[in-house]
Amino acid sequence: MSKNKIQFQKGLSLSNFLEKYGTEDQCFEALVKLRWPKGFECPKCRRNAYCHLTNRKLFQCNACRSQTSITAGTIYHSTKIPLTKWFLATYLMTQSKSGISQLELARQLGVSSNTGAMVYHKLAQVMMERDSQKPLSGNIEIDDAYWGGKKKGKRGRGSENKTPFVAAVEKNTDNHPVHIKLSVVSGFKKQELKRWSQKHLAPGATAISEGLRCFTGIKEAGFSHKAVVVGNSKDPKKSAPFNWVNTILGNLKSALSGIYHKLSSAHLSRHLATFQYRFNRRFVLGDMINRLVFVSLRTLPMPARLLKLADYHW
Repeated sequence: MSKNKIQFQKGLSLSNFLEKYGTEDQCFEALVKLRWPKGFECPKCRRNAYCHLTNRKLFQCNACRSQTSITAGTIYHSTKIPLTKWFLATYLMTQSKSGISQLELARQLGVSSNTGAMVYHKLAQVMMERDSQKPLSGNIEIDDAYWGGKKKGKRGRGSENKTPFVAAVEKNTDNHPVHIKLSVVSGFKKQELKRWSQKHLAPGATAISEGLRCFTGIKEAGFSHKAVVVGNSKDPKKSAPFNWVNTILGNLKSALSGIYHKLSSAHLSRHLATFQYRFNRRFVLGDMINRLVFVSLRTLPMPARLLKLADYHW
């Protein structure tokens, strides 16, 4: 049996990671190269000439005299955490197939649980914002999904204990999965699916879903849509159109259940985003650290008070 090339990627070993990003100076230089690939550019006047204030690690523009740090205006803004810990958190959140909980992240970083949670959610926010900019195209499998519902009370789709989210899989011409979308929604209603489609599907996309009435919103949004009634049938011929989305959902729920003792629905969007981000970049495992740091330097600051907001839709 041939090896699965995706599963047997080398990625970036911990020893190689420490060789590249084991010191503050190495991490600082990496941030400089990733923030200004073509050389320094003043955030205020866009000029290029500068001097480096080594005592405070600030960059001062020679033209307007404004000063800036390498982390100013980014997701790392005003951080008191060493850069080595930010890079290690990036490594831990990208190199594991199943991910890592915020409590385990805190242990690995050697920080408090609150600091670990803050780092986790800031990086997860970067992942979520990045993938929200990339709509799915081509042939897409879509299904309704829920998280939670184990408390006593009403069960099924109407349970108040469940958090609904849309699971979608973009397939290539060989019918293999390419990208996924995992988006928390307020409920499975036609208008909600219409808004979701307008944001997350590219022009010309073709979607296939089960026969729930809410999915007619996809067609109302201007996309080609086919409904297939499967119900509770275990007939593989009937469920075949949804093989990939069902597989993704199975892997997702196994991963989340294995990592978290309890998962807050208020932050489910970010937890889904970490799984989604890793899956969508599974072909470039070794380059994921540079990719996430690059995007983190272009993501606006996220104060702790905003990380505690009740929910993030889509």
